[in-house]
Amino acid sequence: MKVIICGAGQVGWQIARHLSGEHNDVTVVDNNAELVRRATDTLDVQGIAGFASYPDVLDRAGARDADMIIAATHSDEVNMVTCQVAHSVFSIQRKIARLRSRSYLDAIYTDLYRRDHLPIDVVISPEREVAAAAMQRLSAPAAFDTEIFMEGQAQLLGIQIDEDCPVVNTPLRQLTDLFSTLRAIVVGVRREGTLFAPEPGDQLFVGDSCYVFSHAEDVRRTIEVFGKVEKRQDRVVIVGGGNVGLEVAKALEGSAARIRSKMIERNRKSAEQAAETLERTIVLNGDGLDRSLMIEAGIDRADAMLAVTDDDKTNMLAAVRAKAEGCPFAIALINDPTLLPLLSHLGIDAFINPRATTVSSILRHIRYGRVRQVYSIGDAEAEVIEAEVLGTSPMAGQAIRDIDFPEGVLVGAVRKGAEVLRPSGGLRIEEGDVIALFAMADDVPEVERLMQVSIDYF
Repeated sequence: MKVIICGAGQVGWQIARHLSGEHNDVTVVDNNAELVRRATDTLDVQGIAGFASYPDVLDRAGARDADMIIAATHSDEVNMVTCQVAHSVFSIQRKIARLRSRSYLDAIYTDLYRRDHLPIDVVISPEREVAAAAMQRLSAPAAFDTEIFMEGQAQLLGIQIDEDCPVVNTPLRQLTDLFSTLRAIVVGVRREGTLFAPEPGDQLFVGDSCYVFSHAEDVRRTIEVFGKVEKRQDRVVIVGGGNVGLEVAKALEGSAARIRSKMIERNRKSAEQAAETLERTIVLNGDGLDRSLMIEAGIDRADAMLAVTDDDKTNMLAAVRAKAEGCPFAIALINDPTLLPLLSHLGIDAFINPRATTVSSILRHIRYGRVRQVYSIGDAEAEVIEAEVLGTSPMAGQAIRDIDFPEGVLVGAVRKGAEVLRPSGGLRIEEGDVIALFAMADDVPEVERLMQVSIDYF
């Protein structure tokens, strides 16, 4: 597949890394020649320095025979015009745009993106993706990472293994015997910084971080099995009232749980705008690192704190401050993946990586086969892929034990009709089933081969 990626920033580079690693023909376009050089030096991609919305620049990038264009520059307007030029001049079939402005995302204006208006096939909103990720983190506070699959019937949980975990030093195959009715399976383990797909005889040790795929109805029990305690999140403090903080606050106000929230925003204009937009959220203007302001916001009585400013270090320090003042659960927005190993040492419970959430959203729309969901784990180290099994798939009609999966691939769950099942060796995969797979990055191309039917489905 030939893909043009407009924007060589964090998101664009990461998408290029994924696609080029899977032997796609990728060209990166950016008006910053240094970012283009970084992409071409570190990845197997071609690079063009220039403005992505210019027809001649897209022509040089190979737009005349491109299958897809992904507009992920920092400018909404450039992304929109780029998709229009790609459609009108070069007839590129698939057009994905990242849009951040709330005005462009308002539901009453979605008619704007019809093919006879602004022909954008998929609109990705980083702020909305992050807000959704924040709500998921709050729904499972005992997990450091979480994602919903199979239309809410299954959930991926990232769980830290502590000394009081009841299943420490227990071979994974024995978990099935010990908890025979538990619809959950360990699909990934991170040990001493290295992520891998475990074997049935592998054990979990103190300090490990494991990824567990669970039926939604068994999430609470799964968390208890791994020695964690769930607590209802009724009161939340948000540090940061920008686009991300505003989306998170709106999501909290719209939740059925009736969560009470307070927001701290340093910029007065942004704080005033947030106060005008939000209905039930109390907005305080000031420094989110100020202890007295945090106490005024009730951090010592809060069930959770989310630090979602545009500065990673501020978010980390705000989370540490919140924990020091007695808040039991702190979530930090972290853009730089190299900072993630520090979080456990600082006592920060969970994180949200905007780049990973945006990358996952884009990957969901560019995978071969009938892929329904893709979630990127860590620094693009692995993916959890949910897809419908087609009749021409090599998996159709075979028992799981007979499918030639690579060593770095594990089945997390299978949905047959309306029922989600825990995978077993004898479970037969049929056409129309929905399957969720954990795959190390190097094994994703083989997973796609097992799932795909033809290029018509991308």
